[in-house]
Amino acid sequence: MQSQTPCCPWTKLSWFLPLILLGIVAGLLLRPIGTALAEPPKSAKASDKQEEGKETAKVSVGRGGLPNSKSKSNAKGKKMEEPEYNKLTPEERWVLLNKGTEYAFTGKYTDHFVEGTYLCKRCNAPLYKSDDKFHSGCGWPAFDDEIKGSVHRETDADGSRIEITCKNCGGHLGHVFNGEKMTKKDSRHCVNSISIKFVPKGKELPAMITEKKASDAKPSEVKPQAPAADSPAESSPAASSPKKP
Repeated sequence: MQSQTPCCPWTKLSWFLPLILLGIVAGLLLRPIGTALAEPPKSAKASDKQEEGKETAKVSVGRGGLPNSKSKSNAKGKKMEEPEYNKLTPEERWVLLNKGTEYAFTGKYTDHFVEGTYLCKRCNAPLYKSDDKFHSGCGWPAFDDEIKGSVHRETDADGSRIEITCKNCGGHLGHVFNGEKMTKKDSRHCVNSISIKFVPKGKELPAMITEKKASDAKPSEVKPQAPAADSPAESSPAASSPKKP
């Protein structure tokens, strides 16, 4: 009986080698096309970067923005520099800029009764006099009046409370409540101790950090124009001397 010679495996593979090589070549040729299709066009990349920049620009800290000097624009589009406000700790930033609230009975000025003036910790603006401070038992410093023109009032978004902020820099102070009959003025400014600082009576107050505009210049700072040489005011002695009674 004639024995069968086993078939060499290389003989079978010889049929598949051309197909394998063809697949490799095709993959190398089609790879650049696939990469080009998967990669977004350059215009799309630029657009994505612009959108990312816009999102970053929307981030702000609190009502007054960043605490240090930053450029801003007025209604006419001219750039102005914000004042260099006092540096704040993270806790102070949380209250003054993010409208946070310190825990009750933890503030240093809750039971503080010394003659002097309470200032905004962010811009040194005088806010309250010690004569208007009283003990309300609420756990925060309480005043029944502010220094005239120093505090701004605005109703909260929920409409239930009235927020008070420093009129000069916009720093959050607390809330004001009326109708509680705690004092003759029937008003209670509930202020965070962390939003204010105290200067005792007799000590010089620090300069208020504010933005001075050209339109705010005092009349004394504006130099008067010199009269003309032939002006009657200089030529006539009667015009220059005051009249006697």
